Amino acid sequence: MARQFIRLLVDVHCEWKDSPPIYRAYVNDELFAERTWIWTEMYLEECFQIDAEPGDYRIRYELVEPSVTDYRPSNSATITATNFRVDHGPAAVENNVVRIHDAPV
Repeated sequence: MARQFIRLLVDVHCEWKDSPPIYRAYVNDELFAERTWIWTEMYLEECFQIDAEPGDYRIRYELVEPSVTDYRPSNSATITATNFRVDHGPAAVENNVVRIHDAPV
């Protein structure tokens, strides 16, 4: 099966207080992004560009806990990802799983 290029968009929301939290975004178990969330009262439209063989790929977000050597105070934060949608390519998305299809011949 040939690899396919798809572009997936996701709306990401984060509520926090104290210091800005760090979050990670994964496709299956591959780290795609690690960022510090610095915004308040807004959301991000995150873009995943994936070049992969047809199959199912799970998108996952997690907050990173401060390490022992990190000077950031413990943070009260939540992160949510909504409105998953395929912007380009032969794929469909349901919940947080992207199914890449074989391209039509």
